[in-house]
Amino acid sequence: MRAPLAVYTDLDDGDDPTVGMELLRANGFEVTFAQSRDPDVIAAAAQDAEALLVGYAPVDDALLERLPKLRVISLLSNGSDNVDVEAASRRGIWVATVGAVASEEVATHAWALTLALIRRLPFFMGCGVAHPWDARPAEAPRRLSELTVGILGLGSIGRRYAEFASAAARRVVAAERPGAVAVPGVDLAPYADVLAVSDVLGVFLPLTEDTRGLLDADAYARMPRGAHVVNVSRGAVVDTEALLAAVDSGHLAGAALDVFAQEPLPASHPLLGHPRVLTTPHVGFLSDATDAEYVRRQADAVVSWRTNGRPDRAINRAEVRS
Repeated sequence: MRAPLAVYTDLDDGDDPTVGMELLRANGFEVTFAQSRDPDVIAAAAQDAEALLVGYAPVDDALLERLPKLRVISLLSNGSDNVDVEAASRRGIWVATVGAVASEEVATHAWALTLALIRRLPFFMGCGVAHPWDARPAEAPRRLSELTVGILGLGSIGRRYAEFASAAARRVVAAERPGAVAVPGVDLAPYADVLAVSDVLGVFLPLTEDTRGLLDADAYARMPRGAHVVNVSRGAVVDTEALLAAVDSGHLAGAALDVFAQEPLPASHPLLGHPRVLTTPHVGFLSDATDAEYVRRQADAVVSWRTNGRPDRAINRAEVRS
């Protein structure tokens, strides 16, 4: 009897799947690699797969149609916007994530970006290189203890960011959402009110149809003049063109982004090298502790599915196949 097949779709440079491969093989799986985000390549490699271990490859209903034996999709992320979860559920396929592996890292990264913006580090790091050593920005850095920090998304990352902010800022306010849990030191307010008072806006939202393009020209116009935006959630939550327009007009003082609708950004993209925009290449999750844990949890979800009939950290309920 052939061992069940588990296929890795795509791995980024630097990702080491060894821990996951060993766990899968120790639990009776055959493991192969498509090493592609191309649906044709994935379909060919995973024709007989029962488990698909996905990085950032898009998995839509058309691809699922071509994978008749597939029973579980395990993601190398806490987000699932690259998978048609509803289609997977209809087809009796479980979808699992790694859960909140890197909440501390992402929140810390967001706070580091916040401090860099407030202290105008991009400008000052250019002193002696791009401009004279004793140059000063058009507007001096503002005192953090006099600012209001707004938060969109009070999940594990948003709550950790709120801890940093509440220890330093004058006020921390988060947008009300159904089921939101009160956080000490954080006021809750309607979304529009959060925009209106935020000197810094931290974005920690999942990408859904409701949040796609949420931060658009109208949203930026509602924010105080001189405000900053920090996004470490999903790139498509932010309307990049509108953001650039708001920064270039001077209405927003700056922005810091770790995620983008298109990754990697082309070298010619206007965000890269912009004097008032900080960009990092989707590394908010990265630390010496998270790399192996991401890979282990991704494989562990597949193993738990085979053992229990349901993967750990499932985000859907697979319908029973007829």
